[in-house]
This record gives sequence, C-alpha cells and structure tokens, in this order.
Amino acid sequence: MNPPDDHGYRSGGAPDDPYGGTGQTRTRLPGALDDDLHGPARRPVRPSRSLITVVGVVVLLIAAIAFANQGGDDDQNASGGTNDGRATSPTAPTGVRPVKGKTDGIPTGYSRDTQGAQSAAANYTVALGSDGMYEKDRRNLIVDTVYAPDVADARRGDLDKAYSGKELLSGIGLNPDGTVPDGLTFVTRHNPMGAKVESFGKNEAKVSVWYSALFGLAGENSRNPVTESWYTSTLQLRWADGDWKIVNHTQKDGPVPVGRDQTASGSKEMADAVQQFGGFTYAR
Repeated sequence: MNPPDDHGYRSGGAPDDPYGGTGQTRTRLPGALDDDLHGPARRPVRPSRSLITVVGVVVLLIAAIAFANQGGDDDQNASGGTNDGRATSPTAPTGVRPVKGKTDGIPTGYSRDTQGAQSAAANYTVALGSDGMYEKDRRNLIVDTVYAPDVADARRGDLDKAYSGKELLSGIGLNPDGTVPDGLTFVTRHNPMGAKVESFGKNEAKVSVWYSALFGLAGENSRNPVTESWYTSTLQLRWADGDWKIVNHTQKDGPVPVGRDQTASGSKEMADAVQQFGGFTYAR
C-alpha cells in the first residue's frame, strides 16, 4: 500500500518553506536552515493524520490475520486442543487443510490427527446416509471407500440385505429395484451439526457425529413426505492404507431440538430445494 503524498511538503510559498514558493528561485547557503538569515529553521516533518490512520488499519489487519491462522499444522492445534479430545476451543479455525481429495465422490485423504478423524467421520456419515446406498453398484463403491478393507468384505452382504429388501423398498415408496417412481424425488440426506472425539490413538479413533437427517419422497401423491429427524452416530475408525476407515459404528436418537412453529413446505418446493442445493464437504 502506498502512503499518501503528504509527507510534509508545502506549496504556495508557505512561510516555513526554506526553498520558496511557486515561481521563486532561492539559493540555499550553508547553514541556511540553522540561522535567521532566511527566516526561522524548517520545522520537523510531522506525519499526516491520514498516514497514521492507514498505518493503524494495516497493523490491525495483520494482527487479525495472525490470530485467525494461529494453530499451525501440529497435532496439538489441529483440533483446537490436545489429541486426547479435550479441546479447549473445538470450533476455532486452525488453517489445517482437512481433506486432500476424493474417491468416487467421497472426500478422502485425511490428516492423521484428531481433526482428520473428525472430518472423516462427518463425511462418511454423509456418504452412508446418501441415496447411493439404495443402488447396488453405488453402494459397493461407498462401502469400499469408507470401510477398512477387511470390514468392507464382511459388511457387504449384510448391507445388501438391509438396503435391497423388498419390504424396506416398498415401505419407503421405492420400486422393487430401488429406483424412484416417476414424478417423485427421493430425499435422504445427513447433515452433520458437529463431531466429538471420544478417544484417539495413532492407529485408532472413536468419533461421535451429531446430525439431522432428511428422509422421504417429495412430490405429488407421495405416501412418505420428507421428514426431519436427529441422531448421533459413533464411528470406530482405524488408520488403514494411509487414511481413516470405519471398522464399526452405532447410532442412537437425538439430541433433538425443540421445533419451531413453521409451516411445512409443499412437495414441489421441497423437491426443488433438494435438487438445487448441493451438499458440503465437512471439515473440522
């Protein structure tokens, strides 16, 4: 930033200008500024008020940036506290990049610390709550991405039964093959509110994720309108193949907030919102 051009220069032949005003020529003699031959000595240049203001703003800006970026890349600051989960400021920005890439659309490549474990747990919760779990091919990709290799093989059969059963699909209003009936929009989305480290070690971590869930069919004549519910999932993670992977997880209801007195949106508005508003990559 260039300072203003007012560093004590005067124009118009001000009395305190030893060089004279505009249109004048004056020879500077030795000691001219030190005696009274050509008037009083030139006063010291004082910084203008505008320059002082600019410098003050710059100092405040630098201080704000330094405060926002404090924390560095070490494990202690990566979660706003220590690696044992006792974070003193769990939502403070750290400046640590929490995820490096994606695998089949799912964020992967997490840091090997509490922050990375929380980010992995939140994003895996989103993936396991997506509509891809109701289609076999997409479900297999999700399972291979979020579960540890040995666990994925063991869980695949159970998940196939859970998500492709005719009773389940019929109960939620989908076709027997898991596709969505014409004119309807299938809504299943998990929205994490926060994550908490229950325990942490170099190779294993246990993280709880609190989230709201939207589920149902949006559209006219839907027998299962979109509803909201609240859950907490606890994921047991293992460091495998250079990333955090799920080895087990459990789910329980709540905490559930008190609902406000708001009018529910119509089926078209809800379907449009789900199609127009994309999800996020969740990071600690």
